[in-house]
Amino acid sequence: MKHLTSALLTLLTLIKRYWIYVTAFILTAITILSLTPLEKLPSAPGTDKTHHFIAYAVLMFPTALRKPKYWLAITLFFICWSGAIELLQPYVNRYGELEDLGANIVGLVCGVIAVEIIKWLIPVDSKKK
Repeated sequence: MKHLTSALLTLLTLIKRYWIYVTAFILTAITILSLTPLEKLPSAPGTDKTHHFIAYAVLMFPTALRKPKYWLAITLFFICWSGAIELLQPYVNRYGELEDLGANIVGLVCGVIAVEIIKWLIPVDSKKK
């Protein structure tokens, strides 16, 4: 158990240190996957809304872990970016849905909550920002 906690703490420290790069990578992946034209959606376990929820919770995780002074502005940017993707999807043979935006927002909120729970369980060194 101690090794698992140590490995998790190391991973969290790396995510916190390189949060901007991790976040940019995740946002790029979400954007590409969301705007790539498809004949039909690939088969994957779970629902479309579940995938949106998970993607945006993962997107929010590094920012919530680092929590820079402008983290709320970043969160607002993620919401606007998500909305822009939904507006663009009909132009690339995809479906833009308001419910997807809702799932994305709930995912962002849950990403913040997940970080707070993890920080409560495993204190991450807050001095190394």
